[in-house]
Amino acid sequence: MLGFASKKWNPSEKHVYITGGSSGLGLSLAHILAQKGAHISIVARNQKKLDEALESIEKLRVSSSQIFNVYSHALDSGKASAEALELVCKAHGGGAPDAVFACAGSSKPMFFVEMDECDLTDGMTNGYWIQAWTAWAAAKKMAREHKKQAKIVLISSTLGYMSFVGWGSYSPAKHALRGLADTLHSELMLYDIDVHIYFPATMFTPGFDEENKTKPEIVRRIESTDDGQTADQAAQALYKGVVNGHTHITGDLITALFSASTRGAVRRHNWLLEGLYDFIAYVATPIWRSSVDRQVVAHREQHQRYLTDKGFFS
Repeated sequence: MLGFASKKWNPSEKHVYITGGSSGLGLSLAHILAQKGAHISIVARNQKKLDEALESIEKLRVSSSQIFNVYSHALDSGKASAEALELVCKAHGGGAPDAVFACAGSSKPMFFVEMDECDLTDGMTNGYWIQAWTAWAAAKKMAREHKKQAKIVLISSTLGYMSFVGWGSYSPAKHALRGLADTLHSELMLYDIDVHIYFPATMFTPGFDEENKTKPEIVRRIESTDDGQTADQAAQALYKGVVNGHTHITGDLITALFSASTRGAVRRHNWLLEGLYDFIAYVATPIWRSSVDRQVVAHREQHQRYLTDKGFFS
């Protein structure tokens, strides 16, 4: 037996709620689910992007009975997330969604010593809480309504398995999401609710373009070995992982190796392949770490000049 056999998830005629679905990974996922016959609700902030997203999803409907709705609503508190959830459920008789994909979030890479208090708090809000509050509201509603075999899906990052220079306000949030997902995967078994978490690598999305505005040169250099993925490629990997019932989902070899090196007590799904990853990661991960550390040390002098020019020492 290579893993734990389970019935594959079929989103047809199911209500799927996607936060942050107006662009990037969330929108690409919505396109896939529309073609699979799902009812889709999206919550994001920008109404223009939401309208454009709805138009693109409508073109992919496979049934006249599918329900597609978009809503502009905040998600940065428990109260706001609970209100958003109730809002999307109205068109479906008020009942809890069959699946919730928490794709909302953002990052702002920069040097830790340059950050102010807001950078740190915003990092946790946009990287952790904006998903945690959605999961919290969804879990309560699903449990109260005995919504069996429902799904909650969180989105972490390769940086939820490891980290390096420049990600001091983002990587901790993504590690925290892993802790939340692993906890809920166990706890929500009490209600027959499945929990998954996706660890995408670099995605070429509007969010990636935004983070590049503050990304230090040394971070770009280290990331240059990552080929990256389009949002469509990342969404396909996410969808495939959820369909197959994977608890931790990866979509590229590098992230799969980091997953193997920090597996902990996560359920295995393919013992032979994951055993091979374990062996490769045992050798490759320390080599990668040493390479990154050497690049960081070599950047010291240039970094000192950068901080001096910024007036950090004055």
